[in-house]
Amino acid sequence: MSRKSVKMKDILPQMSELTQLLAAEELELLEKHATVHTYKKNETLYKEDETPAYLHCLVDGKVKICKEGVGGRTQIVRVIRPVDYFGYRPAFAGERYASSAIALEAAIVVKIPIGTIMRLLMTNARLGLFFLERLAKDLGTADSRTVNLTQKHIRGRLAESLLFLRDSYGLEEDGSTLSIYLSREELANLSNMTTANAIRTLSAFASEKLLAVDGRKIKIIDFAKLEKVSRMG
Repeated sequence: MSRKSVKMKDILPQMSELTQLLAAEELELLEKHATVHTYKKNETLYKEDETPAYLHCLVDGKVKICKEGVGGRTQIVRVIRPVDYFGYRPAFAGERYASSAIALEAAIVVKIPIGTIMRLLMTNARLGLFFLERLAKDLGTADSRTVNLTQKHIRGRLAESLLFLRDSYGLEEDGSTLSIYLSREELANLSNMTTANAIRTLSAFASEKLLAVDGRKIKIIDFAKLEKVSRMG
């Protein structure tokens, strides 16, 4: 991990959804203590069981939130897209990290000390509502994902994950190819299945003309059928 040469003031416009809630002196405090960092693909931002020290804001790139399960098997529980804030829930709860954050590709991240965030929250109710809204949305998404990944069959889980990636990262200019390229193992970890099952199910979807696969690129051919598979579970 390294400090990026760009200055914090050059990043602030990308964080306008948050910064517009701050008074001039609060913005000055944020700019004084926040730092900009770059991460390479597969580099760890923080690890499970570490004590949280920063609130993170992803301004470019992609990050996965994952947790090690039984037998060392990894489960991807969330994916982060720009511009999103993460890594602060355990600090608010007085807990250690329950998961790890790893860059899926080269990423630019703003790190704001938790002490600075707490200081701002003590006097800025709108900022508190800002984070409360995001925590509530994340909880709703987590509830839905838990049901989908535990009750759906393999085909339904993989279909749901592909649609989840579409909704999270969007599509390329062709309107069909997912704008994120995951390995088969990462796709399996996102879908709560083995890598072998992910490979077989992807091949089955390709044979059924639901999608086309070119290396890590996945082009969805029939969104309606894929959504039906996801709903049927």
